[in-house]
Amino acid sequence: MNKYYQKSPIGILELICQNNELISLKLVNNIQKSDIENDFIKNIKLQLEEYFSGKRQKFNIKINPKGTEFQKKIWKELQKIPYGKTKSYSEIAKIINNPNAQRVVGSVCNKNPIIIIIPCHRIISKNGNLGKFKYGNSTKEKLHKIENINNT
Repeated sequence: MNKYYQKSPIGILELICQNNELISLKLVNNIQKSDIENDFIKNIKLQLEEYFSGKRQKFNIKINPKGTEFQKKIWKELQKIPYGKTKSYSEIAKIINNPNAQRVVGSVCNKNPIIIIIPCHRIISKNGNLGKFKYGNSTKEKLHKIENINNT
């Protein structure tokens, strides 16, 4: 496993890769020692920079999030939500054929190991409220602003 760090408009991102797959992308408080960057990680960083500058709407990065098959199923559905759009927790629950599982969907979003690329920030409450976000609603609002998502 290799660790890398990148400053972003939402804070310091920690990227963890293994076998040329991204397995973790999360916010951290401090930059630690990074491993030597290869072309794979340089490409991820470039795509993230393009996203934050509004030039990229889809990622082309090989990911391998660690989780249960059920979690992976939900994370795969989240990746289908288009840039600049949202879905509710209950909509995702219906898509996975478990219409009463909106709280479970929220819990799985909270365990998302690869933020932004698995866009849990695009999940909102049925009434249009932001819902919750692992890194706080101010971070979720910044991501919505980048994507021109208007929930009001």
